[in-house]
Amino acid sequence: MPKIVHYRDDCIGCHACIDCASDNWEMSDEDGKSNLKRSVCKKDKFIADISDVEVEKNVEAARNCPVNIIRVLDDDGKEIWE
Repeated sequence: MPKIVHYRDDCIGCHACIDCASDNWEMSDEDGKSNLKRSVCKKDKFIADISDVEVEKNVEAARNCPVNIIRVLDDDGKEIWE
C-alpha cells in the first residue's frame, strides 16, 4: 500500500498540498501548518497509508511543496515520481 510521509516541523503553511489533494490534507488552526489526515506520528514525521487512486494527487502535492517535506512511497518504500 502506498504511503505519504510528511515532515511537518518544516512546513511553512503555503497550502500547496491542500490545493492538490484536499482529501488528504488540512490546515491547522493552531499553528497554520498542514496536517496529513489519518496519519500516525513516528519520530519526526507523520505517515499515512493511501490508496492507489490517491497517489497521483499526492505526488503533485509533493512536487509543488516549496520546502520539499512530502514524500509519496510505493509498496517497497521507494519514492514515487510520476
